[in-house]
Amino acid sequence: MFVQQLQPIADSLALSALVAALPLITVLVLLGAVRMRAHHAGLIGLAVALLTAWFGSAMPVTQALSSAVQGAVFGLFPIMWIVVNALWVYRMTVRTQHFDVLRRSFSRLSDDPRIQALVITFCFGALLEALAGFGAPVAISAVMLVALGFDPVKAAVVALVANTAPVAFGAMGTPVVTLAQVTGLPLDSVASVVGRQTPLLALVVPLLLVALVDGRRGLRETWLPALACGVAFAVAQFAASNFVSAQLADIGAALIGAAALVAVAAARRPASADVRRPASADVRAAVLTGARSEDLDVRDSRRETVRAYAPYGLIIVVFSLAQIPPFKGWAAAATQSFDWPLLNVAGPDGKPVGGNVLALPLVATGGTLVLLAGLITAAVLGVRAGAAAKEWLATVHELRFAILTVTSVLALAYVMNLSGQAATIGHFVAAAGAGLAFLSPVLGWFGVAVTGSDTSANALFGALQVTAAQQSGLAPELLAAANSSGGVLGKMISPQNLTIACAAVGLAGREGDLLRKVLPWSLALLLVMCLIVLAQSTAVLGWMLH
Repeated sequence: MFVQQLQPIADSLALSALVAALPLITVLVLLGAVRMRAHHAGLIGLAVALLTAWFGSAMPVTQALSSAVQGAVFGLFPIMWIVVNALWVYRMTVRTQHFDVLRRSFSRLSDDPRIQALVITFCFGALLEALAGFGAPVAISAVMLVALGFDPVKAAVVALVANTAPVAFGAMGTPVVTLAQVTGLPLDSVASVVGRQTPLLALVVPLLLVALVDGRRGLRETWLPALACGVAFAVAQFAASNFVSAQLADIGAALIGAAALVAVAAARRPASADVRRPASADVRAAVLTGARSEDLDVRDSRRETVRAYAPYGLIIVVFSLAQIPPFKGWAAAATQSFDWPLLNVAGPDGKPVGGNVLALPLVATGGTLVLLAGLITAAVLGVRAGAAAKEWLATVHELRFAILTVTSVLALAYVMNLSGQAATIGHFVAAAGAGLAFLSPVLGWFGVAVTGSDTSANALFGALQVTAAQQSGLAPELLAAANSSGGVLGKMISPQNLTIACAAVGLAGREGDLLRKVLPWSLALLLVMCLIVLAQSTAVLGWMLH
């Protein structure tokens, strides 16, 4: 048995923490300063983690390698299993041109570009984040805005800022599932606390988006629909994450938020077309400075429109049925748990750690449920079995570097956690005392800003946050959740997302311009989240956690 040590280097906690942080420092420097590609940085960081575990923490080589393999396996299943199947569903809608039908349907919901921006980037973007994540919402929603006539820079900025509130529950809850796995906390506990933090962002972001689209006039004229959308989204996300399912949190929030937005916007629309046209034209002159896509004038049949919405409805139905007790019990019974080979680790207290055992939820995982919904989608959209299989393989090929990045980062995280490196850093960070609650979201924000993924940031820092919380007397669930909630605000400034946004709207090479536009909003919203978490750690908002 390998027993973790908190101070393996010269019996000094500070020196041990510095050595333990070398894998993280390596990844952050390679990504941020050297600008190395994420999958290369992840592999090099993994190598440093293995060497640090071996030489610094005295972890046997076989156990260090075994822990890395377990992390990589978790990265493949269930994490990338979810992402691949979700993106596969989207690719089938593009193949059958039903995605274009969906885009045209959105353009007819309102003739006000500010409302269109909210529907596409905040609501539909949240739905895309729920299903796929990993940059897809930014790319797709930005392209749709440009097709509607938005200036490319404005479209990219709005898409980036909108991709905040849903991120923690993106890709069918992948970030919070990962957070629960690496921290050992129950998924329901972690998801419920995140669901009492990120919905507060949802109250603010729609108002910020209409201001970005049309300045003070946009805020003055459309504040009520924007606020209605934010409130509906926040309430739905809170309710789903606390009482239904973390995997359904963003899907329900996106749909209910969109319904509230369109309902209020329609109610406020002037009755007379003569009155409406000049005002609408005035707004469009100020907001829409790009070229409008001609295919928006195509009229789609009701049947094709229903088929365009069908994939997302099917996913909701499948996940809802999965929550029914008989099916839930059968799926739980199919979960396989076994002792991970060549791994026998005890914590500093001498008790075996949970990582010695691996659980594989073969049926009850989001990826399997999305796969089932995807098979039904293929039938509904008329995609033949061979073509559907070809699209699935093409999806894997498209995500090959993302798969390598996620598996290497999770392998690194598992090595750090099981060797005791994360615990050492956590004990050292706990010296921040009461200030830890305020700084906790910053760590998640920094992790996502560098890696481009809330999932990766949770894998890197989740266990560290819990250890620090336990040492400082704070609730472990609070700081674990704060890592994910703070992380969502780093998404808009991550090099990966900036590159995706620029490529989507034809602004390749102008990532720096976008960064300067979105950085102030990222920092401002981060400050808000830091104050929320700080207040939740005291009597001021502590009641929210109970």
